Amino acid sequence: MSMKWLGVYARRALALAVVLAIWESLAANGYVDPFYMPPPSAIGAIVVDQFASGDIWPHLQATFGAALLGLALGILFGIFLGFVAALIPYLAELLEPVMAMLNAIPRVILAPLFIIWLGIGIGSKVALSFILVVVLTFFAVYNGIRDVDQRLVERVRTLGGGRLVLVREVYIPSVVAWVMGNLKVAVGFAFTGAVVGEFVAASRGLGYLLSYAQSTYNASLTMALIFLVMVFVLFLFTLAGMLERYLLRWKGS
Repeated sequence: MSMKWLGVYARRALALAVVLAIWESLAANGYVDPFYMPPPSAIGAIVVDQFASGDIWPHLQATFGAALLGLALGILFGIFLGFVAALIPYLAELLEPVMAMLNAIPRVILAPLFIIWLGIGIGSKVALSFILVVVLTFFAVYNGIRDVDQRLVERVRTLGGGRLVLVREVYIPSVVAWVMGNLKVAVGFAFTGAVVGEFVAASRGLGYLLSYAQSTYNASLTMALIFLVMVFVLFLFTLAGMLERYLLRWKGS
């Protein structure tokens, strides 16, 4: 890791520490009601207790399983459908309006419908994560291929390159840039789908715990769970950023 990135992370860590210190001080001096806004120490104690007791692991497994499976399926199907729509105009006439319609509505409202269809198990959570990710990936791939410089396409064809050469040498490099640019958003969408689905109806998962915390007015547990989701999503963001820099390293040259 370069010194530049170390400096960035150090400044971010310092800013976070200052915010937490101010928050803790306000709560300790009675300026913030701990019932509504628990101090960081109380939130941290709950997080430690959840891991120490082992109660959190089944819920993490449920949420991560649904989110990552929905993310993987959404990316794969989104790439496939995006390629198909961009390369076959007749299919684009059918797929684009459907994807545009799904993109226009808040897709989390489909959670109750998926639960009716698939039950309260992991299937409905995977389906919601999938539908959130597949639309985003479809448009990333579809627009990535459509925005390819047509002069480059014509040159490849002039040199005798067929459809497979175009896909391998022109379309895939362009699509990788678009997909990687949207990967972080897709990660967030996948976890949104899993947690919202669990919040609506589930027997385990972070969304289920959030629903329980809300019903018992437990602000400390609620904020601890939100913190956990943020930490894990930020961790995946970091991995996605590293993958993006690796796959797109050719752009820097």
